[in-house]
Amino acid sequence: MPALPATSWAVLGLLSFGEELSGYDLKKWSDWSLRFFYWSPSFSQIYSELKRLEKAGFATSRMIAQETGSRDKRVYRITGEGMDAVRRWAREAPVDPPVLKHGPMLRIWLGHLLEPEQMREVLARHREFAETMRQRAEVDIEGARTEAAWAYPTLTLKWAERYYRSERDLVDGMLADIEELENGTRP
Repeated sequence: MPALPATSWAVLGLLSFGEELSGYDLKKWSDWSLRFFYWSPSFSQIYSELKRLEKAGFATSRMIAQETGSRDKRVYRITGEGMDAVRRWAREAPVDPPVLKHGPMLRIWLGHLLEPEQMREVLARHREFAETMRQRAEVDIEGARTEAAWAYPTLTLKWAERYYRSERDLVDGMLADIEELENGTRP
């Protein structure tokens, strides 16, 4: 198995659904799905990975004329070798444990340097973010259900909806813990 970064495998995975996609399309698709559980690569990362995948023989590209008179656009398609490689990677690559980098918890960890109201504000912003992401996942679940090929991505969107719901609920528990500390009780 070639030593490619995870982002390459993610981009190749997006191409594995069988459509010819532009870099813009790939960014849109990653925003609709990958961002909920991995991350959504930037346009520059997507184009870098597409070049890497073409060089490895895992993807091909061609230019197509735009109907609107705009400049031509490049679209990419997975090759048979690319499909074999991403299938092997999905089946055989070691599963890396998730790495949690939780900015709000880092701030709360430094709570001895903050006022309780500042901690509540950090948590309120995080709660709002989690609820927004939960709602977006819920909307994207409905959109993904219309595509038979997206059955498994729909499962990851359902996981994301549950994850962000849980994250929102964890904030509520943390707010209760802060209140207990303020009242002189250890959580």
